[in-house]
Order: sequence, then structure tokens, then C-alpha cells
Amino acid sequence: MKSFALKLQKFLKSEDGPTAVEYAVMLALIVIVCLTAIQSVGTNANTTFTNVAASIAGS
Repeated sequence: MKSFALKLQKFLKSEDGPTAVEYAVMLALIVIVCLTAIQSVGTNANTTFTNVAASIAGS
């Protein structure tokens, strides 16, 4: 556990620039967030259009 704490401390003190791996991780997280948001918007839009179609058909 002590070595983990030392590694974490060394990582936090490091001033090296971001590497390609860090950019890839950030890109993956951004893609996941975007896909989740798009899916949520699509689901809500589908529900809205279904409700509107049902209202029109019921009139």
C-alpha cells in the first residue's frame, strides 16, 4: 500500500505533458459521454413523437 501511495504522489508531482495514452483515454471518455447523450435525446424524441402521433390519431 505504501508503494501505491508513493507512486500516486510521484504521479501528482510529475509535470510531464500528456501522452498519447492519456489523449486516447480522454477521447474514449468523451465518445462515451456523447453516445450516452445522443441515445438519451433520441429516446426522448421518440417518446415525444409517439405521444404526438397518438394524440393526432385519437382526435
